[in-house]
Amino acid sequence: MPNSTTVTEFLLTRFSDVWKLRVLHAILFLMMYLATLIGNFLIVTVITFSWKRHTPMYFFLRNLSVLDMCYISVPVPKACVIFLLDSTAISMAGCAAQIFLVFAFAAVELLFLAIMACDRYVAICRPLHYTVIMNPQVCVQMTLASVLSVLAYSGVHTGNTFQLPFCQSNVVHQFFCDIPSLLKLSCSDTFNNEILIFISVVVFAGGCFAFIIISYIHIFSTVLKFPTTGERGKAFSTCVPQILVVTVFLSSGTAVYMKPSSSSPTMLTSVFYCIVPPFLNPIIYSLRNKQIKEALKIVLRRKLYSGKI
Repeated sequence: MPNSTTVTEFLLTRFSDVWKLRVLHAILFLMMYLATLIGNFLIVTVITFSWKRHTPMYFFLRNLSVLDMCYISVPVPKACVIFLLDSTAISMAGCAAQIFLVFAFAAVELLFLAIMACDRYVAICRPLHYTVIMNPQVCVQMTLASVLSVLAYSGVHTGNTFQLPFCQSNVVHQFFCDIPSLLKLSCSDTFNNEILIFISVVVFAGGCFAFIIISYIHIFSTVLKFPTTGERGKAFSTCVPQILVVTVFLSSGTAVYMKPSSSSPTMLTSVFYCIVPPFLNPIIYSLRNKQIKEALKIVLRRKLYSGKI
């Protein structure tokens, strides 16, 4: 293209250029970030040091907590920096790293949520076969398969994105680098990239969501047969918030990636798939769990007692 300039770095976008609002946004992001790290770290600590929690359900909860700490650490620290400092620049390599990691962590998160729904289905609907189906070897294999497959999956999408030429504008209309925002900056045809993303969302995200919903339908049908109201209420109070988080996570992510070249603003929508799920998961999946809360009290007492000694 004549009179074009090759892009060597990108400029991220703030929610507002007003200084007071920038500080407010940085504080909100930082509070959610610290709350996410503390909540998930407590869960990892409790499950690790409590031998009674070494079961498949808690194995996946610990994996999810570690993943959430990594996931939210990709966009939020850089976002806080651009909110507070004058420079909003991010290098080409840093942008590629953000895209690869956000895409990978989001995909692994979805797979983990599907595996956890499967775990709950087997525990509630097939309790006699639970130890056989969800044995430790199978749990480790599913975790490794999820991580390795997603690394390749994310690598393909990141590579396809950065094969495109970027020229003239280098302003990313997002507080972190993501594929839809970069496709808008390309000076070449992005139709093939959009088709690949669309197929990936439909097959991968749609398949995981269908699997999760089917699992919970079977769970609810079994729960309704429980003899006491208390048991049914406990099961519903646990499952319904999980479904809500999965729905918010998938609906917001799908809204951004189903139409990657759309000119509609997506900054607020992106918060709901890259910040809110890691923030809410410790509360919904673990800290509302009575056994986790009891184990947390025991671990804290031990630490305090050993500290006094």
